[in-house]
Order: sequence, then structure tokens, then C-alpha cells
Amino acid sequence: TKKNVILQGAPGVGKTFAAKRLAFSIMGEKDTNRVKMVQFHQSYSYEDFIMGFRPTETGFELRKGVFYEFCRQAAEDDRPYFFIIDEINRGNLSKIFGELFMLIESDKRGVELQLLYADEQFSIPSNVYIIGMMNTADRSLAMIDYALRRRFSFFEVEPGFDSEGFIHYQNGLNNETLNELVNKVKDLNREISLDKSLGKGFCIGHSYFCGRDVCTEEWLHSIVDYDILPMLSEYWFDDANKLQRWENILQGVFQ
Repeated sequence: TKKNVILQGAPGVGKTFAAKRLAFSIMGEKDTNRVKMVQFHQSYSYEDFIMGFRPTETGFELRKGVFYEFCRQAAEDDRPYFFIIDEINRGNLSKIFGELFMLIESDKRGVELQLLYADEQFSIPSNVYIIGMMNTADRSLAMIDYALRRRFSFFEVEPGFDSEGFIHYQNGLNNETLNELVNKVKDLNREISLDKSLGKGFCIGHSYFCGRDVCTEEWLHSIVDYDILPMLSEYWFDDANKLQRWENILQGVFQ
């Protein structure tokens, strides 16, 4: 209905995976030519996204940006097109979208506006859908502003340890240590959710445990040592006792 959605959630809940699958499911086929993915960052600009002047050997030339080209491609086709933006909250949205910020609203699709750098009218086609992804555990960023909130619907992606798909995958690996570790991480997520300074947006995602055909103790050790514990030391940098307790619990799985 809204044509724009933001998938938000903790690290490792599979937002990128879900975004692509969502696009393909609405298309009804796996057509990667109609899906474009970019990642926003602090230096990302209108010139990268829509159009701007770029230096050349002889001076400057007007270059078309990635979203401009994508919309032009979609305008020649009736089928749905999906523009996926990773880390959407890392960019300055007002600066990146510029005058097109208004046009991403579903009821403004097809409305034409004069572009900043070019003497042409431009509109966003009604068959372009925007999927943004946002990491809720990124404290360094300000909350998304209301102008953006109004134009997007938000969907919370939660860790999927209890989902049918993950349980089937876990049973297929048939590893006692993995089962014990997953149970401990679910307990850990409950504690993170109840922590007033954190909350469920900081939970540990299931994707750290995905993508393996064979489960080894060495692999599980590396997840705990290099993924989970460094994250917990960031979360509870001011609570050494809690951090130590969870380190003991997680390492105790391997005893």
C-alpha cells in the first residue's frame, strides 16, 4: 500500500536476506535485474543518488545517479521494481533525496518535479518499491526523523530461533553443543530485552548460526569469541560482573 517499508531489527536477524526474498516473492520470480541494492553512509549524497557534476579530464560533466537510472529503467516496464537501501539511517535522507523526498510517497507517484541539476521533469514510477534496512542496535545514530517516518511503514524483524525454518535447520545439524548454545543465547536475549538501557533491538540474531552444512565445535567457539562476546562487552561496558557471568555461561557450553 505504502510502497516504502523499513525492516528494522538487531544485528544478525536476516534483514538483508528478508528484503531480497520479499522483493522476489512480490515479483513472483527471481529477477535480479529488477532489484538494485545500495548502502547509505555519512558521505552519500544527492549527486551519487540522483545526479550531479563530476570532474573529468577537461572540466565537469553531469552524471546520472543510481536511483535516477533505476527509475528510468522501471518507467519503461509495467512489472514491479525494488530499490533496497541498506543502513538507511546512516545517510542524511533530506540531503540524499533532495526534492524527490516528497515524490516517494505512494500518492505522489507519477507526479513530476523539476530536477535541481537538469532542465527536465522527473517522477518516480508507481511500480518502484523502496525497502530500507535499519540496525536498531546502532547507538551512534540519531533516530529517524518524522518526515521519513511518515513516508515509510516500519516492520520489526526479530531473532528467528523459534521459527520453523531455523528449528528444521538446527535439527538437521544434529549437534548437542549447538542446541545448548542456542538455548543459552535465547536466555541471553531475554535478559537483553529486559535491560532498560538496551531492549529487544539489541538482541543477538539467529543468522550468526546459519549457513553451515556441518557444525563443528571450532565454528561455535568462534561465534562466541569473535561475534557474541565482543558485542556484549560493548553493551555492558559499565557492568563487568554481568559481562563476566555471561562469558562464563557461554563458555561453559563447551566444558
